[in-house]
Amino acid sequence: MGGPRPIAVNAQSLAVKRAEVEFHNFAALGEPERAMAVYAAENARRGGLIRKHQAFIGPLTPFLEIGANAGHTSYLLANEFGAGGFALDLSAGALRDGRALMEQWRLTRAPIRIAGDACSLPFQDGSLRLVMAFQMLSQFMDIERVFLEVKRVLAPGGVFLFAEEPLRRLLSLRLYRSPYWERMNSWERRLYRWGLLGYLVRDVIGAEQEESFGIRQNHTLNLSGWHHLIGRHFPEREYEIFVPERGWAERAVKKLGVRLDPQRSVWRAARLLGGTLAAVCRKAGDSPPSFPPSFPPIERFEAFLRCPDCHGPLARDGAGALACSACGYLAPDEGGVFTLLASAERAALYPGDRPDVIDFSLPGHESRLIEGFYGLEGVFGNKFRWIGPCASARLARVSDGPQKIRIRGHAHESSFAQGAPVRFRVSANGVPLGQTTLSRPGLFVFEAPVPPAPQYTIEISASPAWTAPPDVRAFTVNLSMLRLAPLD
Repeated sequence: MGGPRPIAVNAQSLAVKRAEVEFHNFAALGEPERAMAVYAAENARRGGLIRKHQAFIGPLTPFLEIGANAGHTSYLLANEFGAGGFALDLSAGALRDGRALMEQWRLTRAPIRIAGDACSLPFQDGSLRLVMAFQMLSQFMDIERVFLEVKRVLAPGGVFLFAEEPLRRLLSLRLYRSPYWERMNSWERRLYRWGLLGYLVRDVIGAEQEESFGIRQNHTLNLSGWHHLIGRHFPEREYEIFVPERGWAERAVKKLGVRLDPQRSVWRAARLLGGTLAAVCRKAGDSPPSFPPSFPPIERFEAFLRCPDCHGPLARDGAGALACSACGYLAPDEGGVFTLLASAERAALYPGDRPDVIDFSLPGHESRLIEGFYGLEGVFGNKFRWIGPCASARLARVSDGPQKIRIRGHAHESSFAQGAPVRFRVSANGVPLGQTTLSRPGLFVFEAPVPPAPQYTIEISASPAWTAPPDVRAFTVNLSMLRLAPLD
């Protein structure tokens, strides 16, 4: 159904995966109060969706949530629905922040947390009853690759539930990526309230920041495209379609679209205005009334998993680590999270405290700072240091080949109070690497190739400077990571 599968592309490059690990690590609970409120609102919507389609979904155990972030929806299933299962995300740091959810919400049950790749799930074939994905499929250039992995790990008759993925909008000039509300200027906010901004910008409001960070977004599928993709892999499905109604301009077009639809559904309005699609999709095969009793209980979770290197079975050793007897792969319990990534990928994405990385969320990073950095601030994975007009740090190579420097920072609203943009300049060993000009507050990433050298003195300058009385220090931007990475 829907024609042959197109020629596969690289679903996610290593550079994109690295950006996702960094982004989720610091963003999961970087602003705890705000994040908790967002997660609670998402769980209310998702819980309602599951209840509405409960008869179609059937048993919820064992479940897997891919792209779980801090795992808030997995905690919902474990506590409110009494289900057992797994929360998987590429970011181990984001998953570890789930303990804050348990404390804040006074939860008693937690999912098993796995740091892993949605394109190579570390699970046995046919081992799961339900797989969920929320707001994550659009981060893959080859979305069908994820569908194929989900089908592999689902038992016959198992269900794939995904939701809040963007639908490509027909009525849009797609001039640029619109920022989040907090980063919009006055005229953008006015158009947004009127429902006109969507007719100018590319599909998803807020994607600009993730893209600037290095995360690639795939918004090529409209409602028909999603329907055909689902039909190629799942013979049964139920849909929920949510069409935006921001302001008078979108309400009018939605009303017209429903009126023109032969079934008076929102299908035509969704093609015009985009929106979100929630799909509950059943894999072919008989669906048992409950999971086979011969299958191990969730307490023996290692039986559901497989080695990410050789695909052999995993067992827990005396220290509680997951071990593969066939190839020697070992995944220790690190703060309640097991990292099950292929060895080469795990080493690239989780380098630890090395001389080529200054991660302000890791202890020991201060030994590589030279001057110009103020005290450590922030919570969880969002640890940062403000700098003045100039700062410097020390990095050293640990691998061969062409390298680039990657610096993650944030520009505060106060930086723009003087009416000028923020200018950020970087040099290495006295050689200028380039500069970037920031026109909006918020997250930014600077990347540039570095000349060959065994070690580097990285010099950073930023302007304009500002003060926050009674503090007399001069501030510019804050930084949360400096690292060397392969030049992709």
